[in-house]
Amino acid sequence: MKRGTCEMSQKRYCLITGASRGLGKAIAKYFWQQGWSLILLARDHHALNEVVRALGEREGQSVSTLGADLSRPEEIERIVEAAKSLTPRLDALINNAGIQGAVGPVWENNWKEWLETLQVDLIAPVGLCRLIAPWMAANGGGSIISLSGGGATGPRANFSAYATAKAGLVRFSETLAEELKLNNVRVNCVAPGAMGTSMLEEVLAKGEVVAGKKEYELAFRVLHEGGTSLQRVAELCFFLATNSSEGITGKLISTLWDNWEQWPEHLSELNASDVYTLRRIVGRDRGFEWGDK
Repeated sequence: MKRGTCEMSQKRYCLITGASRGLGKAIAKYFWQQGWSLILLARDHHALNEVVRALGEREGQSVSTLGADLSRPEEIERIVEAAKSLTPRLDALINNAGIQGAVGPVWENNWKEWLETLQVDLIAPVGLCRLIAPWMAANGGGSIISLSGGGATGPRANFSAYATAKAGLVRFSETLAEELKLNNVRVNCVAPGAMGTSMLEEVLAKGEVVAGKKEYELAFRVLHEGGTSLQRVAELCFFLATNSSEGITGKLISTLWDNWEQWPEHLSELNASDVYTLRRIVGRDRGFEWGDK
């Protein structure tokens, strides 16, 4: 479905995956309130239509929905072709869709479920980036934002599929950012922190024995006491999608712990450093004189 029309020159377009619930829904609401036109993607088309109804009408903006299953590799090209038929260009892509996937020690995981997790959380967003990046570049540039998660920067026992996918997505984004530096397309990842969404409910449902005590207790605490504000994550995504973040690319940014709103004032330092990226910690970083040549 599609609603609303206005002069193309006045519109900004954003494609959000996993937009039917939780964080994706919150991001869609925030971008809509800021005047952007949207393409919302998820498996549940009915839920997407409910999101559209909740957004309401806004003059000069349009919202379209795409029902698609990112666990099916053949869907990726269809999604991008459909997006191109709906908008003249894309200013932002937000890879938000993700699944918790296989939980428990890797040798006890269902292998098909493990591979499906990599497909949804890593291969699908890479596929979208691969097709959308040149489209953005041909239309003057844009911003690609991917949601990272637990395991991207350290081990996450009992969630090996999810952690592997998210670590891969961050490194891919850093690499893509380098490849697109001359094309005015920025690529960044967002570490949102623990949020009280259905993904944490899945952890509780698996139980402490399967998920592990640490993950189970974290999920319980966040769901009962509150976690990261979805609004705050949406604000960071919007910052990265707009000219406010011009010059910031190839970074993994924490919603909670990074002073990202001040980064534009320090671009020369930021871009001359490997801060806020994945890297190997070597002996000299920890004062181990015996560890390095």
